[in-house]
Amino acid sequence: MKWMTRMAGGLLVAVALLATTTSAARQADVEVKAAYVAPVPLLWKVSGRQGSELYLLGSFHLLKPSDYPLSQDVDAAFAASQRLLFELSPEEMNSPSLPVQMAQAAMRRDGSELKDDLDAGTWQRLQDWSQANNMPLQGLVGLKPWFVGLTISVVQMTRQGLDPQAGLDRHMMTLAAEAGKPAEGLETAASQISMLDGMSAEEQRQMLREALEQVDKGDLQSRALHDAWRRGDAGMLWQDMAADMRRQYPGLYQRINVARNDAWLAPLQQRLQAGQGTSLVVVGAMHLLGEDGVVEKLRAKGYPVQRICSACEM
Repeated sequence: MKWMTRMAGGLLVAVALLATTTSAARQADVEVKAAYVAPVPLLWKVSGRQGSELYLLGSFHLLKPSDYPLSQDVDAAFAASQRLLFELSPEEMNSPSLPVQMAQAAMRRDGSELKDDLDAGTWQRLQDWSQANNMPLQGLVGLKPWFVGLTISVVQMTRQGLDPQAGLDRHMMTLAAEAGKPAEGLETAASQISMLDGMSAEEQRQMLREALEQVDKGDLQSRALHDAWRRGDAGMLWQDMAADMRRQYPGLYQRINVARNDAWLAPLQQRLQAGQGTSLVVVGAMHLLGEDGVVEKLRAKGYPVQRICSACEM
């Protein structure tokens, strides 16, 4: 599930929309609340001019109900912020047209079928998976490999109890709406869908092959990354999500991570100018980590940056 777990910390539309196409039962939350410890946040504060500030919060797009409530650090950052920024605006995230846009992009229109793109072994494994999961193969043959690969991974992750509806982005959007705080998007759903649909044929095949391979391996990788997010382990997340992707798929990493981070710098810097107040920015954790992340890019431009982590100081 390498692709999907990267998306869980990087590309919001991939998990938020595909969840609507699956019917996998979510596991019940049976954790004991008496022993609850709030997740350690991936949270940074960036100081601008004349009191303008940004809080940068690293999201995991699929979480569990047991991951809430959040830490007091996040509560304080939210309370201090006049507005919020997300990868996508709440209006787009909640629009009924989003599943339609993704389905339209995923449809094959050249008369070919999914089988034509796959080797015999992958096709057989897909048949076995569809039968085991009561998902008719006929409903997949007219779709592109990237969409089928994401669907398989979402089914598996939701069965582990990870839920896009419980993702940090949606949670913070709900809080913003309840508090009457304006919320905007840094990009559009169309641009995110275009990135997925623009993957090369080999990238799409690899995505589907990896999704099928990970089915047999259980939930070890997604569990490890989710646990790392809960611990606020920026180093592990960087190595296992971003650095690994950069090594194996440099072109895709450039498009999904680096290019988008660079595009976000201008609107973020505008927020750091005099009189812009305080904003809370909630994006996939991968976008904040490492030398290609937004945190280091803003630091390199001369803005003072500090991690906010009360738990880290204990």
